[in-house]
Amino acid sequence: MGCSPTKAASNMYCKCRMAAAKYNDKLNSREGAAELLGLSPSTLASYELDLTKVVPVENIALMADVYNAPELRRWYCTNVCPLGEDMPKLELAELDRITVRTLATLKNISEIKDDLIDIAADGVISPDEKPRLNNIIETLKEVSAVAQTLMIWAEKNVKE
Repeated sequence: MGCSPTKAASNMYCKCRMAAAKYNDKLNSREGAAELLGLSPSTLASYELDLTKVVPVENIALMADVYNAPELRRWYCTNVCPLGEDMPKLELAELDRITVRTLATLKNISEIKDDLIDIAADGVISPDEKPRLNNIIETLKEVSAVAQTLMIWAEKNVKE
């Protein structure tokens, strides 16, 4: 069994591997994880020690699958890939917290529904309607983020 990493402790790849090691003892060591991933231990070490700045996408997908860490894909897209840097960052939480956040967000949806109808009714967005439209857009971003968080939680925790 491997020991706890110190230099790589804050690295997302290492965090996901160590979380997965609770269910698969082979993932406690880089050597065991590298074997499961089909990588060399030195390649995995370079990822976990931030020596490799851009990890190949296929290796991210493989780590996410082997570690049962779908959040790793999203983290990579929002933190490493320049195309996803504007995407909202998601924080995986327990189902009860996600549920409360979802219900609060859905409450906001019912509040903005009438605003959206009023704004769209004449087909023109007047200057005084722009702040209301921006509020609607921000609420929809929150709906999207909470939905994505719930989907990641379900992918990670609900096995078919």
